[in-house]
Amino acid sequence: MNLIDSIVTQAAGIAAVRREIHAHPELCFQEVRTADLVAAKLTEWGIPIHRGLGQTGVVGIVKGRDGGACGRAVGLRADMDALPLQELNRFPHASQHAGKMHACGHDGHTAMLLAAAQHFAKHRNFDGTVYLIFQPAEEDGGGAREMIREGLFELFPMQAVFGMHNWPGAPVGTFAVSPGPVMASSNDFKITIRGKGSHAALPHNGIDPVPVACQMVQAFQTIISRNKKPVDAGVISVTMIHAGEATNVVPDSCELQGTVRTFTLDVLDLIEKRMEEIARHTCAAFGATCEFEFRRKYPPTINAEREADLARTVMTEIVGSERVLLQQPAMAAEDFAYMLQAKPGAYVWISNGDGAHRDMGHGEGPCTLHNPSYDFNDDLIPLGASYWVKLAIRALESIAA
Repeated sequence: MNLIDSIVTQAAGIAAVRREIHAHPELCFQEVRTADLVAAKLTEWGIPIHRGLGQTGVVGIVKGRDGGACGRAVGLRADMDALPLQELNRFPHASQHAGKMHACGHDGHTAMLLAAAQHFAKHRNFDGTVYLIFQPAEEDGGGAREMIREGLFELFPMQAVFGMHNWPGAPVGTFAVSPGPVMASSNDFKITIRGKGSHAALPHNGIDPVPVACQMVQAFQTIISRNKKPVDAGVISVTMIHAGEATNVVPDSCELQGTVRTFTLDVLDLIEKRMEEIARHTCAAFGATCEFEFRRKYPPTINAEREADLARTVMTEIVGSERVLLQQPAMAAEDFAYMLQAKPGAYVWISNGDGAHRDMGHGEGPCTLHNPSYDFNDDLIPLGASYWVKLAIRALESIAA
């Protein structure tokens, strides 16, 4: 692999920082300790910082040999927050805070970008500016959206922005990137069916919302199979049904909740429209009424073709073309999508391995994302940081072309 020597040399120190972050996880918009650590490291290396976007966000500002005079700039983004999950690992750097865990590798994402920052602090062999974006609240908090709302791209004008996420399963030393949609939109719904309670032995005296809910759940799947085009991806999952308090009582109401995932807004518009029509008309057919709530959260993550090709070129230079895989779109969601709505860029995956890297004392579960036995693979730090540095330089050069 074609790694940057200075990053390899410093990787053990950055790995120690990563484990420090892992041991002290913080949930969305609570990343005070993590942000303090990031800010301290950047300041120690002589990199100016801006703090406070999205409450706890940190932006490092690295000017090239021209002092940024050319006006070209790119952004590199890492997320900092943890998950509300009880860690099962027992190794020394396991979470010290009950119910909080870095189970998605954001500690590693932060570490890889810090390793790149440490290199940039000493080697500014480029023209332009690299913005190092340490973002809070990716896990359902919309931290990217909040940083943008508070002026991220006005305060730090850039022509492109890039993100990276570790991906368990594939061998360490492989990357994945593709143009177009790579992660889905994330949306929640809640439907409250209002019927009329009665004695369960005398159901004709009431309007039972439970069979209404059953009809509704089944009918929603016809949107996927009969309303949208078969080649368009879409998922409707009803994940919660709540009704009743006693076995001999027909309840007054029944509540459905769940999630919708799509790769395009057109399909999302169709699904939302048809779900509301089915919900209201099904209730009407049974003499019930409903309250329909649909909350759009993260949009789909869509890579720009030019920036995805640029990322692939850099990956190929580092690991070889045979180890740069096609990025298979995932129905999980990612709030880096907001940044890609505002700026061209690419969101890529760096493989985290199969879990064999974990220290003694890890939990019994697999090393998969959002699993209580997960741990980031520190072998990725020099690889990911080398990618960040080479990508930023190549991206700045391509802006000039």
